[in-house]
Amino acid sequence: MIVTDPIADYLTRIRNAQKALHTTVIIPASNIKKAMTEILYDQGYILKYKFEEDDKQGTIHIALKYDRASKTGVIRELGRISTPGLRKFVKSGDIPKVANGLGLAILSTSHGVMTDKQARKEGVGGELLCYIY
Repeated sequence: MIVTDPIADYLTRIRNAQKALHTTVIIPASNIKKAMTEILYDQGYILKYKFEEDDKQGTIHIALKYDRASKTGVIRELGRISTPGLRKFVKSGDIPKVANGLGLAILSTSHGVMTDKQARKEGVGGELLCYIY
């Protein structure tokens, strides 16, 4: 299967698995998806992850995190900002705050993939990949 927007596919797989209350989701790997997965783990949006290498591109196994009381996912909203047809680049001073600072945006910068808070701290801009809260 050919995917024209692998980041949107990554986000959609996580969103769909969480809506179906799956405990894990398996996603084809790439370097940018691995970096995004590490950010989601560091920020507490996923329970754990594992990268598996094979003779092709490998896979990412993500264990999703749920709120026990309400049985809803920790991730409330997950969306793509920059698309292959319309790239969205921002300077360090123009990085938007997601959900009044409660959420985060993931950027691809010249210093690597990072959160909006890290990019503001380092003073770098880049391509806005997605937002999450």
